[in-house]
Amino acid sequence: MKKIALVTGATSGIGEACARKFAEGGYNLIITGRNSQKLEAVKKDLEAQGAEVIALVYDVRDAAACKAAIDSLTGQWKDIDVLVNNAGLALGLEKEYEGDPEDWNTMIDTNIKGLLTMTRLVVPHMVERNEGHVINIGSVAGDAAYANGNVYCATKAAVKTITDGLRIDVAESAVRVTNIKPGLVETNFSVIRFHGDEQRADNVYKGIKPLTGADIADVAFYAASAPKHVQIAEVLVLATHQGSGSVIVRK
Repeated sequence: MKKIALVTGATSGIGEACARKFAEGGYNLIITGRNSQKLEAVKKDLEAQGAEVIALVYDVRDAAACKAAIDSLTGQWKDIDVLVNNAGLALGLEKEYEGDPEDWNTMIDTNIKGLLTMTRLVVPHMVERNEGHVINIGSVAGDAAYANGNVYCATKAAVKTITDGLRIDVAESAVRVTNIKPGLVETNFSVIRFHGDEQRADNVYKGIKPLTGADIADVAFYAASAPKHVQIAEVLVLATHQGSGSVIVRK
């Protein structure tokens, strides 16, 4: 029987790349996202790779919708082997005292509360089965704040702490917990951050070869594929010319 991976935010970027990588690696997939058309397109592609796929359309900020989605799973689909908590975003790049409170709420509700909700819904059954793996997509931004990153950096610092706390809480079981912290990754991340301003988003990646979603998916799959006695607790992944969250050398 194939293993099952659940990937949140699977319609683009790192989430989509993780879904494709796990399908390629022989997993069946549960993919989630807010955009039904994009999610269905990804589903068809994964099925073409030979995976069985369930697509669940909901927003991780909606705890009731999350619960309904997980409760809808039947049979073997309840036995989730890998949960990839990927759904997340950054909004705005203003000084903290000039930020938009709505942007703050969206980031906190998605990056922190959404991750917690999915963890609460999926991990108890992993502990009960005494197997499973939670992979949280954090960020180098969670290690130290950078200029104008304030609230986003805070949410990713929370992801690190929440991940560490979960790892401690499940240590008596065989459930493994991983935090992957990407640096500069070229996805639609910056387009969303700048509220659709593609020109401004493109400038983020000028002069440096950034990471891709596939690069991060490779790390996630490696962590999930490690021997059972090996727990890849945390991985920081940066582009070659990126020294930290705030040090980027452009050429």
